[in-house]
Amino acid sequence: MRRLLERLFQSAHGLVNKHKALSPLGTALQALDAFFFLKPELPAAPPFVRDPLDLKRFMIMVVLALMPATVASIYFFGWRSVAVIAVSYVFGVGTEWLFAYARKEEIHEGAFVTCLIFPLILPPTIPLWTVAVGIVFATVFAKEAFGGTGRNIFNVAMIGRLFLAVAFPATMTTRWQEPFTSGLGGFARWSADVVTGATPLISYKATHSLTGLRDLFVGTVAGSLGETSALLILLGGAFLVATKVANWRLPVGYLGAMALFSAIGSSLWPEKFAPPLFQLLAGGAMFGAMFMLTDPVTCCFTKVGKWIYAVAAGIITVLIRSLSGYVEGVMFAIIFMNTFAPLIDHLILMAKYREAASE
Repeated sequence: MRRLLERLFQSAHGLVNKHKALSPLGTALQALDAFFFLKPELPAAPPFVRDPLDLKRFMIMVVLALMPATVASIYFFGWRSVAVIAVSYVFGVGTEWLFAYARKEEIHEGAFVTCLIFPLILPPTIPLWTVAVGIVFATVFAKEAFGGTGRNIFNVAMIGRLFLAVAFPATMTTRWQEPFTSGLGGFARWSADVVTGATPLISYKATHSLTGLRDLFVGTVAGSLGETSALLILLGGAFLVATKVANWRLPVGYLGAMALFSAIGSSLWPEKFAPPLFQLLAGGAMFGAMFMLTDPVTCCFTKVGKWIYAVAAGIITVLIRSLSGYVEGVMFAIIFMNTFAPLIDHLILMAKYREAASE
């Protein structure tokens, strides 16, 4: 299979090089070639630095870690999930390709990760055209406007979701799909017939009713496509931590702060703060901790900074969920802390240099 694919890519490269009219496709072809085959880029002269985790492998690891949640989205919500993901890839990579072609650059592999994360944080019933609008907005205004991959300040997928939440609030908050929970589940269906208006967080906000922890852990609840199963998200997150793609301080600090702060809050003001385990398993907390907060571009790079960044995001998430009119706080907390990540690192480095100079 690999040889067949390599021959197909070689033939495609030959066609692009032979026909000038196909040259605009060269950028996209190079990106796909590098993404699938991980061809090493060897320097022509020393120094030769051997790094087992380059950008391409980094992105591959994240895509692999997202696979359990992606498969779960099909089982719980049907094959329409694949259509949502496909639309995200077509319009997200297409937009990235336009900018890469205009700048005469290659498409960076980050687009393949963003275009998978973005649909997994959307409602299952979202119209496909809305997915296209969201990923195009996120790619243009959260990534390309800052210069492309590695230069963005905010998490790109989160900005896309925030834009859709503001522009289409009814679509993003009122129509949730009941998951399939028996037999082949969504593997035998296109989408569910039953639509509900409540996720576990919405139900708690409205009636203070708590969804069972087992359902939250397994994922048999209404919610965004890839955010319902804490079990499978943890599996992907553990893979990222084990392969050192994600720094363990970020999810541990974030989830630990959420648990501790919600425990204190629920003991003092039980009518406002939900219990710790419910806070951790419901909504997008687990997905945000494993796949959004650990974004190496938008988080702090110092060790102390990572702790501060993660703990602050966890506290803000609980505060927004408990004391504001919004039921979910993960999106706002991560974007808010993205803003302060460079300042946190700057202050920590300033303190370290000042301490070293005084010795």
